[in-house]
Amino acid sequence: MRFDLKSFRFTESERAPGALAVAAADRSLTWAQLRDEACAWADEARRHGAAPDVPVAIYGHKEASFFVAMVGALLIGAPFVPVDTIYPAERLRRIVEIVRPAAVYDAAAGTFTPGQGAQLAERGLAYVMFTSGSTGDPKGVQIGRESVGLLGDWMLGSFGLGEAPVFMNQAPFSFDLSMYEVFATLASGGSCVLNAREQIAAAGAWIPRLAEHGVTVWVSTPSFAHQQLANRDFSPAALPALRTFLFCGEPLPAALARKLRQRFPGAVILNTYGPTEATVATTWIEVTDAVLAAHDPLPVGHAKPDSVLLVDEGGEICIVGDHVMRGYLNRADLNEAKLYTYADGRRAFRTGDLGQMGEGGLLFCRGRMDDQIKLNGYRIELAEIDEALHGLPGVEGGACAVLRRPDGTAVRLIGFVAGAAEGQAASLLAPDALDGWKARLARRLPPYMVPSELVACPSLPMSNNHKIDRKKLIEIYAAIPV
Repeated sequence: MRFDLKSFRFTESERAPGALAVAAADRSLTWAQLRDEACAWADEARRHGAAPDVPVAIYGHKEASFFVAMVGALLIGAPFVPVDTIYPAERLRRIVEIVRPAAVYDAAAGTFTPGQGAQLAERGLAYVMFTSGSTGDPKGVQIGRESVGLLGDWMLGSFGLGEAPVFMNQAPFSFDLSMYEVFATLASGGSCVLNAREQIAAAGAWIPRLAEHGVTVWVSTPSFAHQQLANRDFSPAALPALRTFLFCGEPLPAALARKLRQRFPGAVILNTYGPTEATVATTWIEVTDAVLAAHDPLPVGHAKPDSVLLVDEGGEICIVGDHVMRGYLNRADLNEAKLYTYADGRRAFRTGDLGQMGEGGLLFCRGRMDDQIKLNGYRIELAEIDEALHGLPGVEGGACAVLRRPDGTAVRLIGFVAGAAEGQAASLLAPDALDGWKARLARRLPPYMVPSELVACPSLPMSNNHKIDRKKLIEIYAAIPV
């Protein structure tokens, strides 16, 4: 049994209905159970106003019911809006305010909270994924049902994942990287092993759990895999079925790829690239020993089938294809700036990433054109953190800067606030300063967006074009006595 991503219905296949579909943090589901629970969920959701093109928000972490709800929404034709519990209540409230769903489904409690039930202007969407917004507001990326069908076709046709792959799912469902596992599991009739944060933290039991379910495909950011190298059980001996590493969300360092080649010599390493607006990813390349010998930094690969990659005169990467989003929800201004129609009539997206096209259409990504960054796979607009810092009590302004490794990879977020006395040297503030700055930010921002340290300055340095000079902020931080 599997879930067809063209008809959006369960269909028979060589995979038996009794085979494992989902191993969640709380319980497991066979394919027959997934079908029955998804159909029952869809019936209940309809009673709460869910309908084609009327979205449903799903709130939770790694419960089996979260997966069930996503599939149930696909059965209805109601775009699902995934929101992980990593987000504070204020973030969920604002997302609900923007999307106006029929209901909010709490996956842990199994309950629906009624919403406004507004029908979206865009028809035939599969999901709406909210990302960090430059105005301090999250923005909704609208992904069509045709796009997830193409995603499934690409993964099964090009990645060499084998029959009935078993995916390691670790990224929150509100992070589009996780859609790799969701839609490839559905399309293939394979299995998805959901891993809660608490399970991952208990490494002694977590790796054996992956082995017990026979995980064949590891999906994560490079940073997450790098963290596991310190664990001796992260090895072929402990994970004998693991045969593919699938990376996305941030640059894959060549040094990490070499370490993984040494640790898992029989595994395939796939490097992929693409923004949320292009349905998870657009390029791919197998990182072989030959690729490692020829390139450092590594390329992000070639264009997926039925898509076009361009690097314009300004060096910006542009993506063309039916996997490009239908636009940002209620953001005509952004749509006008970021979307255009290609010569063949298909949607095209200006990524804001700088790129270089090599021989044979091999793409290299060279960083961002703006202040949007990726940290541990999460895409973050620094301006959203700036807004939160500005709202702290007693400050005159706030800005965030990024500490980076020599290769440009983001390591940590450092916050800066203006308000120290003139002539006073910049200094680090304790977490309880400014009426508890760290706790205050945590009520407004998800944990991965809360700066690890906060620096008080007499004023914030400005560049010649009257923007915050983030490079000078890092210089200020570096000059603070240890």
